[in-house]
Amino acid sequence: MGDLRGVKALFQDNKDIDGYISIDGTGASGICYLATGSHRFEVTFKGPGGHSFGAFGKVPSAIHALGRAIAKIADFQVPKDPKTTFTVGVISGGTSVNSIAAEAKMWVDMRSNSEDEVCKTEALFRKAVLDAYLEENTRWNTEAKVYPVIQLVGDRPAGTQPDDAPIVQAAWLSTKALGLEPELEGSSSTDSNLPISLGIPAVTLGAGGKSGNGHSPSEWYDPTDAYKGPQQIFLTILLSIAFNHHVAQLRANAH
Repeated sequence: MGDLRGVKALFQDNKDIDGYISIDGTGASGICYLATGSHRFEVTFKGPGGHSFGAFGKVPSAIHALGRAIAKIADFQVPKDPKTTFTVGVISGGTSVNSIAAEAKMWVDMRSNSEDEVCKTEALFRKAVLDAYLEENTRWNTEAKVYPVIQLVGDRPAGTQPDDAPIVQAAWLSTKALGLEPELEGSSSTDSNLPISLGIPAVTLGAGGKSGNGHSPSEWYDPTDAYKGPQQIFLTILLSIAFNHHVAQLRANAH
């Protein structure tokens, strides 16, 4: 839930950065140079609550409103290209089994390789929440109402850059120098999102070793040959500096 606050502050406070390398994940041959954007929301449905029997028919349920919203979100149709995704990742709420819920909450994540598609999915999401609470209130038609509170908790910009950008080529050659086969990976969400969205050359490289089943309880890590990760990163830094110096000399000579 950090929402890239560190890297956002870095680029807000420093306007002279001309390249950036993010270290994320494992391996020493993958090169991520495209940024998947994401919007994340915390939605809280609130109502008066009451006894499951005594207040039945007199008050709407925050959990039922939440369930209506989740059902609508689950039916979203999003494009495969550019890849666009959504998920309700966390839900909570209620007081007891014999209570009409006074509060229910969900965290929603939506992503795309296109900033436009992220915004389109957000529009669908907001409509789903609006329709859900109106339907729950209409269902019971009472003076007591439930209502939603929508809070943006994550905003990571999407971005692209050419695969022949100097920093990408520097990472490619560095991988080759280690005797490994470089791989241009698909778009991902990393600290490089921010500089890429600003037009600043950036790549995300692995820290070495191997891993699997990411973001699951069975995630694992194998440190074999992990030293190659830092070597790839350091060589990429050196080559990027050399490329920038060469470009600066060419520009100076041209004038």
